[in-house]
Amino acid sequence: MNPAPLRAELGLQRDPEFEMDLPAGWTRSAPDDETLQRMLAGTKRRLMEAHRPDLYAQMKSMLESSFQDMRRGGVFAFFSASEPDPSTLFVPASLNASIRKAEPGQNLDDVVRSLVREHGATPLLGDKRTLRVERQKVRQLGTESVVSHSIVYLTPVPGAKRRRALQLVAGFASKVGTPADDSMLESMRALFDSCVSTLRWRPAQDS
Repeated sequence: MNPAPLRAELGLQRDPEFEMDLPAGWTRSAPDDETLQRMLAGTKRRLMEAHRPDLYAQMKSMLESSFQDMRRGGVFAFFSASEPDPSTLFVPASLNASIRKAEPGQNLDDVVRSLVREHGATPLLGDKRTLRVERQKVRQLGTESVVSHSIVYLTPVPGAKRRRALQLVAGFASKVGTPADDSMLESMRALFDSCVSTLRWRPAQDS
């Protein structure tokens, strides 16, 4: 029996897949245990090469906490630098993907209106299919305070009748007191805006 028609009859049609252009050396990963262990091994190797094994315990705790946060937040994929190649763009940032769902019997129109009215969301590069909103919050990192930046992108899932949307969240940090128009921050914004602007959908692959 072909499972695709049955899923459609039950209202369980899979969401279409998505892809986008990524910086050099960036790949898509899942926040699972296998990925965590691979990243921990890579982190340990790089710290050993830099003669800073003393930092491994702190980095391990941060990575494990990050994966826990992603899982709690429903993140099913994240994009980051991973290829050990000189051309790889290594920046302390990542892009997380999750699905935002409307309440039963409703759609996401009220959420969109709230983001625009209360948080200043705007169309991404003028494209009304994707909403963009930037947020920041001061957080404690060890003994230092840093500004945690997040750029949230929201675009409807095709065929979901505005009840489901793909949410992409870019995260990076800066020092407290860094000007809003700092060249590094502007570069990070431009990087993620350009990546998300290339997002394209393709049919889900049925097994």
